[in-house]
Amino acid sequence: MINIFEHFSNQLLVGFGWTLLSSLIALVFSLVFGILLAVLEVLPNKVANVLGHAYVELFRNIPLLIIVMFFYLIVPKYFTQLNGFTAGTIGLSLYTAAFIAEIIRSGIQSVAAGQMEAARANGMTYVQAMRYIVFPQAFKIVVPPLGNQFVNLIKDSSILAFVAGFDLMYQANAIASTTFDTINTYLVIGVLYLVITMPLSYYMKHLERNLA
Repeated sequence: MINIFEHFSNQLLVGFGWTLLSSLIALVFSLVFGILLAVLEVLPNKVANVLGHAYVELFRNIPLLIIVMFFYLIVPKYFTQLNGFTAGTIGLSLYTAAFIAEIIRSGIQSVAAGQMEAARANGMTYVQAMRYIVFPQAFKIVVPPLGNQFVNLIKDSSILAFVAGFDLMYQANAIASTTFDTINTYLVIGVLYLVITMPLSYYMKHLERNLA
């Protein structure tokens, strides 16, 4: 492992940087988009419900690799050019958003319906009631599953290796094919993934305790 670090430190740092960047972009986008989808699913509007539910069911039941390949192969052919990093990050974001939407939706629906009714009876609009009454309570409930989903997102970012996204897994494959030292190479990559996921996991647990 030490030899891998010494001889390929620059390559590993590049992969670490691309993995971290892709994960951060996908995390922010999927969280925002996931919240919007969750709201569509709980709105008192059948069309919005159908649209939100259809998206969630579609993307939850398609393998991530197929989604990424769609953006890497099909979109450049008929629409606009996308490099591997961009295609992989878009696919990862859209895929993860579907799971986050279900987490947020379940959190919203776990808040007693009387909370919304009371807020509306006191003159709040639907948006105000969601923002100030329902969402704060729902957020406390969904922190643990959201933390798990964020960690899964980072691990799923290894999908970029299939589309030359220059991430950690892509670099691992390149190093292993050069050195033939697959065991130590992938052990190093595993450690680097832990460097990203462990702090996030501990932070989410800390946030959960504070909210409790």
